[in-house]
Amino acid sequence: MTLSFARENRITSWHFIIAFAALAIGLLLGPLQVWEHTGIKELNFYPYLRAIGIQSYYQGLTLHGVLNALVFTIFFITGFLTFAATRSLQKPLTIPALSWTALIVMVIGLLMAAVPILLNEATVLFTFYPPLKANPFFYIGLTLVVVGSWITGWSLFATYLAWRKENPGVQTPLIALGSLITMALWQLCTLGVAVEMLTMLIPWSLGLIPGLDPLLARTFFWFTGHPLVYFWLLPAYVSWYGMVPKMAGGKLFSEPLARLAFWLFLLISTPLGFHHQYTDPGIPAIWKYVHAGLTFAVFFPSLLTAFNVIASLEIGGRARGGTGLFGWIFRLPWNEPSFATQTLAMIIFAFGGISGLINASYNLNLVTHNTVWVPGHFHMTVGTASALTFMALMYWMLPMLTGKALRWPKLALAQGWTWFIGMALMSSPLHILGLRYEIPRRTMIGALPYFNPEWSPFLIASALGGTILLISSILFFTVMIGTLVSKEKLVKAVEMPVAEAYQPGLAPKWLDSWRPWLAGAVTLVVIGYGPMLVQLIAQSQWIVPGPAGRLW
Repeated sequence: MTLSFARENRITSWHFIIAFAALAIGLLLGPLQVWEHTGIKELNFYPYLRAIGIQSYYQGLTLHGVLNALVFTIFFITGFLTFAATRSLQKPLTIPALSWTALIVMVIGLLMAAVPILLNEATVLFTFYPPLKANPFFYIGLTLVVVGSWITGWSLFATYLAWRKENPGVQTPLIALGSLITMALWQLCTLGVAVEMLTMLIPWSLGLIPGLDPLLARTFFWFTGHPLVYFWLLPAYVSWYGMVPKMAGGKLFSEPLARLAFWLFLLISTPLGFHHQYTDPGIPAIWKYVHAGLTFAVFFPSLLTAFNVIASLEIGGRARGGTGLFGWIFRLPWNEPSFATQTLAMIIFAFGGISGLINASYNLNLVTHNTVWVPGHFHMTVGTASALTFMALMYWMLPMLTGKALRWPKLALAQGWTWFIGMALMSSPLHILGLRYEIPRRTMIGALPYFNPEWSPFLIASALGGTILLISSILFFTVMIGTLVSKEKLVKAVEMPVAEAYQPGLAPKWLDSWRPWLAGAVTLVVIGYGPMLVQLIAQSQWIVPGPAGRLW
């Protein structure tokens, strides 16, 4: 019997429509920021944007961060994991009403959060630290988006449990396992921001409590804020491990090693948020060092991934006739848009990951903290490893979902290369400027009264990179819209590429057992955060005042 995933396709499609609509708006605001940074008045478009309601650089920065880093990623990931997990298990959703409910809750939350941002009543940036205060609907809306994503996870877990009952003793397929671990990580790590929203920010913004403690709020935020990076990254890993080797014409070098990498991310991704708070005086140094160690530890599964995926690509390249030490690289299918674009995302991510080690280092972080080094690193990771991989996935997923042939594949290929070049050109100067000149982030650099002419060559190079990224974005949406309106049907049905293991056989049972890994993850969170949270709550001073006069 042939299974029908028509319902799952519709759910996934609606997630993607909302995700890429948010991305389109957010991407348009990105180049405006790097143009403003140059200090060239003619490139500062923000005064002209007031005609359409963008009242300040910081409102635009908030829109860019929230739409790209939260709305786009959460909607895309929940849609993609629904698509990938059900097909990997070869089982439709057991309780589809849960997934539809999740989508509805997320859309309601998105609308609630978007309105105050557009009205300039939630210009609190992506991190929304107090004492910056937003309209309460912003906080409530973002909370609903997260709750909706939880419900998506519950729907996938219910489907997995039903599959497990039908398949006792069968090893969980890798793509499904990676998808489910990603959702489990999300359920755990978002508890921090949920506590911040429900006990602090929402009551504070409504005037129900007289004030709050900024340090405690920051701690709860970063409980979620850094694991959020792995929620962005692991869906890309699902593709890099489970799909890209197939696209390369080869096989996955080590499936057990891939499974281990996913479990290690679940285990150690959450208790490391204090490395974002090295400059916060209210947290003892010993806890910062503990979280620094855990931050370096979470780099280990990424190193495993680099080895495993490169080895898998080599298998594909040699299967295509590649010889010699590096000849296999040139035999890879670089003319295939989805493969080439994802591989370029991996290359950029390697540099972004290395700069992340600098952020994790206690002493070096003090130099780069709150400088433009951080957005340089951030755009190489989530802005490329995740975002560019998600775009690349659409080059085979859109034909599969619509039954239409991909329009202009050469243009799609050009999109991947222009993003690669643009991101390298934009982010590299930001690393230099942050390290050498300590230029602050979250700042209108072009308007600084101490603007230094020595910055200009780097800022202009970064602006050029941002311009190329804008061109790349236009190419992407041109291909997407062109495919949607095209009347050209697929000659051959597209299937989800699923990589086979290079050495077939079952992985050890402990790599398919949830209990020890979940228990370990919860234990590490309790150890890494429990004592410090007890101390911070006991010593908290809820002194930042609530609203006066208006509710916000």
